[in-house]
Amino acid sequence: MKTYLVGGAVRDELLGRPVHERDWVVTGATTEEMLALGYQQVGRDFPVFIHPKSKEEYALARQERINSAINSKNVTLEEDLSRRDLTINAIAKDTEGKLIAPHGGLHDLELLLLRHVDSTSFKEDPIRLLRVARFAARYHHLGFSIATETLELMQSMVNNGEIHTLQAERVWKETSRALDEETPSIFIRVLKQCGALKVIFPEIDALYGVPQKATFHPEIDTGKHLELALDRGHDLGASNACMYAILLHDLGKGVTPKEMLPSHRGHEETGIPYVREVNKRLKVPTKHAQLAELVCRWHFHCHRALELRHKTIIKLFDALDIWRQPDRLENFLTACQADSQGRAGMRDIAYPQVDYLRRCAERAKNIDIKALMAEGYEGAVLGEAIRRARIAQLASL
Repeated sequence: MKTYLVGGAVRDELLGRPVHERDWVVTGATTEEMLALGYQQVGRDFPVFIHPKSKEEYALARQERINSAINSKNVTLEEDLSRRDLTINAIAKDTEGKLIAPHGGLHDLELLLLRHVDSTSFKEDPIRLLRVARFAARYHHLGFSIATETLELMQSMVNNGEIHTLQAERVWKETSRALDEETPSIFIRVLKQCGALKVIFPEIDALYGVPQKATFHPEIDTGKHLELALDRGHDLGASNACMYAILLHDLGKGVTPKEMLPSHRGHEETGIPYVREVNKRLKVPTKHAQLAELVCRWHFHCHRALELRHKTIIKLFDALDIWRQPDRLENFLTACQADSQGRAGMRDIAYPQVDYLRRCAERAKNIDIKALMAEGYEGAVLGEAIRRARIAQLASL
């Protein structure tokens, strides 16, 4: 029995990045032997065990295909590594610190290349196409690129229809993780480059090539604006739900009639059915889905906040329900700021709307509802009295 540190822990250690979790592969052992040593089995599809002290995961070496896995004491480390998606993920380290990279992972780390290990196993699980896009988003700032042959393989998987077999839950999981990577725009750009975007996110694919007014959007292309907004959202520390809202905030621009271009008047409302369709198709968590719809519908109100009447600001706050869900406001403001600053040459322009709406929210919350109830207000009449009181609070700003 031998144990090896594998995968992301080895890769990130070699890249000088923080290692958050460690996975191990065990060769020359059986399930019974692992249990006898005190490990707790947790894997159902294939044997994975939790170390009795460190609580780290140990998996028996296996040869794998998407519909089957072969476990045996005779499966070698090299055979186990051959089932990995990318060469930089197919590196192991033994207990003495020796590195084992039979598929060229160490060389590809030096070249800053994302290259698949085996074309057959790669094609059998099309989620790997999204994983490559996600790793590209993670390591783009370090100079990594996708190997030509890997990109060609990804394109062939799209052309052959293999990408259509992906389950919605898996697409959402990879997308959600990609939105938290260092350069999230690269995830979308890679999917566009290999042709997968039009299959997985046709609503987003439709944004590319759609012009906007150059006076407001020097980058002109709506798809490029989305990329800039995503990266700005990351730099602003946007939550995952906020990043998802940024991803979908301009879907209405993808269906603007050609005779209206480059204007997109009313795209906020036009985009709502498309946001709902994506939410439904990917079975997005409720918090993400609701925020995405709110940002799509109301983001232009945020941009115009300094011009809005006080009653309109309260209407916006009511729509966001900041009274019961205060975190909604910060997520909304961050998404709108990323939208505004996600334009060519405008990354650091002032966006005073954020501080102004925060002050408005603080004032609007500073009313004594119990006092109003003591005056005899109740039901719908109480609700109207609260609304008027909140509007009055903004008058002194």
